Amino acid sequence: MSIKRIEPGKRMSGAVVHGNTVYLAGQVGEGTSVTEQSKSALAEVDRLLALAGSDKSKILQTIIYISDMSTFGEMNAVWEGWIDPANPPARATSEAALATPDYKVEFIVTAAI
Repeated sequence: MSIKRIEPGKRMSGAVVHGNTVYLAGQVGEGTSVTEQSKSALAEVDRLLALAGSDKSKILQTIIYISDMSTFGEMNAVWEGWIDPANPPARATSEAALATPDYKVEFIVTAAI
């Protein structure tokens, strides 16, 4: 079974396709608020899934890290407006320190093709 790397870089690929599954690198967004960063990151998820031949209706699992659990509701408001309501994925959310203090939310997505 072949492996396809999408937007490979020095440290990681934006996404990796193996068989009928696509694994996205953690996606962080631009902006100062959790809302802005969530919208930006999920737009990037849409873009990478499209490059892999998939879309959000085929997401199997999402792991979400937020830097402050008090922003859980703010992130969920964006998430609930973005996901395909007929096909919600399995999901976990945890509070974690992210790569830089500017990052407030990160989405790690696995999807079918």
